[in-house]
Amino acid sequence: MTFAPPTGSRDLLPLEVAQKTWIRERLQAVFHSWGYQRVVTPTLERLDTLVAGGRVRPEWVVQIQDRDGIYGLRPDVTASIARVAASRWSQIPHPQRLYYVANVFRPHPQRGHCQESYQVGVELLGAGGSLADAEILRLIQDALVSLQLLPWRLILGEAGLTRAWVAQFPASWQTVLTQGLVRLDRVALQQLPDPWRERALAWLDLRGEPAAVFQRLSGWELTPAQWQRVNHLKMLVELLPSQFPLVLDLSLVQPWDYYTGIVFQVAVTQGHTVQLVGQGGRYDDLIAAYHPEGKAVPGIGFSFSLEALYQQLLPLGVLPQQTAPVDWLVIPTGETAYRAALDYAQYLRQQYPHQRVELALDPASPRPCRRQVWVNDQGPVHMHPPD
Repeated sequence: MTFAPPTGSRDLLPLEVAQKTWIRERLQAVFHSWGYQRVVTPTLERLDTLVAGGRVRPEWVVQIQDRDGIYGLRPDVTASIARVAASRWSQIPHPQRLYYVANVFRPHPQRGHCQESYQVGVELLGAGGSLADAEILRLIQDALVSLQLLPWRLILGEAGLTRAWVAQFPASWQTVLTQGLVRLDRVALQQLPDPWRERALAWLDLRGEPAAVFQRLSGWELTPAQWQRVNHLKMLVELLPSQFPLVLDLSLVQPWDYYTGIVFQVAVTQGHTVQLVGQGGRYDDLIAAYHPEGKAVPGIGFSFSLEALYQQLLPLGVLPQQTAPVDWLVIPTGETAYRAALDYAQYLRQQYPHQRVELALDPASPRPCRRQVWVNDQGPVHMHPPD
């Protein structure tokens, strides 16, 4: 019988762990420099937490039946952080800048299994407006620059603007319209009757360089509330550096229904392939779903897929090509030196607490190391290179 991990999950060997740790540590260093602090939430949550008051579909959650109720493996981390913030909002200073490193689970109905992946992300709670939105987008830029990841671009939309526009369509066509936008499916949108078909296809084409999109949008008949959101987008674009790789896409719709403002995806292009490495947006109504008094707290965040970043960085040669060598290798000269070798290895660990010290269990199989020490029953007798 061959034993293997569950379908949809995989083992990581030391080199891949070291490479993904390289990515994670650089992202964490950037988050720290911006004032973000790490938070840890449970992998397993109550199902009613994960569906976020109906904003996340239950079929998107891997569910587990327990005698105390139905639980789920988190499909993302935002809902869990919103729950924590709602329960402890009066006890923490505002705004809250948080980041996380976590495994997430998604059901994969086409393949009939649970898919495990890893995310690194941030949440900025208690701050709304264009300045907070700009902080998040510029933080993304800082993080990706630290990874030397090029070329990438950020695709920016506005969930509230698009949702209000969809609401103007007949209710019987809104699901077809929304799914068509999510999938960028022109064929599906062409099923709409006139005059809705032309309007849907025109909205799908509101994508490209921001100034050009705003120019095309200027001829549309929008409500004052919609124009307010457009003006917010214009202000946000002005707060970004001129070299920021931005694509404005007003047809962008995220699968999670809790987004209320800007939404975005981070895409990397290699040749003819495009891979999403991150996504996020603003969710000003989500925390209210968990607050005992329904208190609304603005929030915005994003997550990077650690696996997607790894796949993009691996061919660039920036990741470690081997695991780090041992700092000290202690080699006993014979059986009578075993006790002395054990003692001396422990001495080195106490003297150099941030260095790796290994005992040579098989002297015939050398290990990559920075320094070797031979020990007899009296203690160290030879060191290479010499001290």
